[in-house]
Amino acid sequence: MTATALEVAGLVKSFDAHTVLHGVDLAMAPGTITAVVGSSGCGKTTLLRLVAGFETADAGTISIGGTQVVGAGTNVPAHRRDVGYVAQDGALFPHLTVGQNIAYGLPKRTRDVKTRVADLLGTVSLDASYAARRPHELSGGQQQRVALARALARQPVLMLLDEPFSALDTGLRASTRKAVAALLSEAGVTTLIVTHDQEEALSIADQVAVMRDGRFTSVGTPQGVYREPNDRFTAEFLGDCVLMACRVTDGVAESALGRLPVRGRLIDGPGTLMLRPEQLDATTVSDDDRGDGIATVLASEFRGHDVLLTVDLGADAAPITVRQHSVSPPGVDAKVRIHVSGSAVVFGDQPHHGSGTAAES
Repeated sequence: MTATALEVAGLVKSFDAHTVLHGVDLAMAPGTITAVVGSSGCGKTTLLRLVAGFETADAGTISIGGTQVVGAGTNVPAHRRDVGYVAQDGALFPHLTVGQNIAYGLPKRTRDVKTRVADLLGTVSLDASYAARRPHELSGGQQQRVALARALARQPVLMLLDEPFSALDTGLRASTRKAVAALLSEAGVTTLIVTHDQEEALSIADQVAVMRDGRFTSVGTPQGVYREPNDRFTAEFLGDCVLMACRVTDGVAESALGRLPVRGRLIDGPGTLMLRPEQLDATTVSDDDRGDGIATVLASEFRGHDVLLTVDLGADAAPITVRQHSVSPPGVDAKVRIHVSGSAVVFGDQPHHGSGTAAES
């Protein structure tokens, strides 16, 4: 087995005078799921289309299963790249039945088409009876599963998913992506998915690549890119952040939250401290406790399973947001002490004036 199922090196792509991808590098191990996440227009779908063979690269190389398909003098056509592709809407043929849609992806030499179609339906957790239905008779989640079954019919080395769950409502999107990720992992299919949904990327991928303006700002495990982002953009894009000015000395950051250990790249001097709101916990203090580190709850936003507290730290620091369990949280105007779990990340850039917490993504 090859060490990499997909290897992209120095990939460049421009449309007219606008460069969309700037020397992108990416490697995927066989049987893993990589999610490329970024805002609209950052270049993630262009990357997918280059890997699929729907667009031609200006420079760089692409190898699939150890075979170079893009390079100097090489550009293997899309139908010979051994990849499966699932678009946002599934792109099922409306005039064909579900069975005929899936059979369309089977090799022409397939003998017992009906049995193979039934097996593929079972793979995506649909009964064989669905083969007789038309696409319009299916729910959005079922259509996506059929599209996946059609792509799997080719037994591709690499599966490409382009925002496959974006058209589904919130509840269906969560259950469908969980089911799809499970069956792809069970089948051992290497999968590259592009999405603008941070939660989606973090929840289903073995590797997450954050893209901004045609470049990757961070590539690593979901836990790694979330907990130890390379820069402020990556930190804010992947979730809520508590940001404040600090000064670092010998691996310890001094800020309005006190002295905190720093992980990742260490710098000495001024910087921006970053914590995730779930690292903070506000506990009510007695009226007699008036020592250092006492904060005040300015506002409380109930969200069901948790609550968002806006807390004034004083000491000329901007208010911060604390996310904690909604059972008996401190009330508005309560005096609290903030407890921090774990360590912080520090960036060398200075925070914008008044930025205590990044807006939710």
